[in-house]
Amino acid sequence: MSGATPVNATGALPVRRTSEIEEATNARFIHPLSARFVTVFARWGVAPNVVSLTGMAAGLAAGVCYAEGTRPYAVCGFLLMLVWHVMDGADGQLARLTGKFSASGKVLDGICDYVTFIAVYVGICLATHLQFGAWVWALAGLSGVCHALQSAAYELQRQEYDYWGYGRGVRPLKVEPESRAGGKGRGLYRFYIGVQTLLSGQAGAFGAAFDRRLAASPGQESALRSAYRTSFAPIVRRWSVLSANYRTFAIFLFAVCGFPLGYFLFETIGLSLLLAGLMLSLRRDQERFILETERPMATHPGVIVAPPLAATRRTGLARQAARGP
Repeated sequence: MSGATPVNATGALPVRRTSEIEEATNARFIHPLSARFVTVFARWGVAPNVVSLTGMAAGLAAGVCYAEGTRPYAVCGFLLMLVWHVMDGADGQLARLTGKFSASGKVLDGICDYVTFIAVYVGICLATHLQFGAWVWALAGLSGVCHALQSAAYELQRQEYDYWGYGRGVRPLKVEPESRAGGKGRGLYRFYIGVQTLLSGQAGAFGAAFDRRLAASPGQESALRSAYRTSFAPIVRRWSVLSANYRTFAIFLFAVCGFPLGYFLFETIGLSLLLAGLMLSLRRDQERFILETERPMATHPGVIVAPPLAATRRTGLARQAARGP
């Protein structure tokens, strides 16, 4: 298969995720490799759910390897997690390529992701609890909670970029009408949206301001969304440090160095502090962009130009320096 992005059965829908905000190892290694498997799977008639379950099996095997607690097995665990990453990228691509995407498949994909990390976390605990005691299980549980919060926050940034930058998908932080009515699983969904809201910076105010700007200039929607992408693509790429890929690398590095418990401390303390810093930075960036959307932007015939947020920050600093203390 060539390096071109494949399309679905209609020949219109790209099967890979938004390229300009994609995490580097996904863009350069994982997803291109996934795409090669997708071609084979489609030719053989393999169902996307089978690909998801294959990835989960690799993740479970990785957990068994990390439970051994030795460097050779850590290498095997890392390689098996790479297999999971490739299959995790392939199942969604295959579903979109063949048109076999469904709500149940999306749920299964999420379950497989969590099962993989649960298996690895349990493996680390089994490898270390005799040496350090039962408290390692509590540390793993806390680390898992932090993992879920960090992942929810990162996923929100991707959703917001696709929605505001391209008009794709469902509006972020929106609770669908059927989810308000209660019922099995809906309470958990509303709780998830609530968590994302807490981790969203100024998403509500930003969305309202951007909606007003779009409504005020309906003929300039394309240019406005382009201005949004120019400003926020670098920001979303910064958030990719919270992606599963870097967790996989961190788990391997701590395990191969003989201190697998260090990963739990890294995730609980290090990544949580990083998330807090990203949220503060995002809040400032959203506020600056809101100010830019609330006042007229520089215009040329048929084009709207919004300065990137980095340029806005430099201009503000220059003005402050000119004013003096």
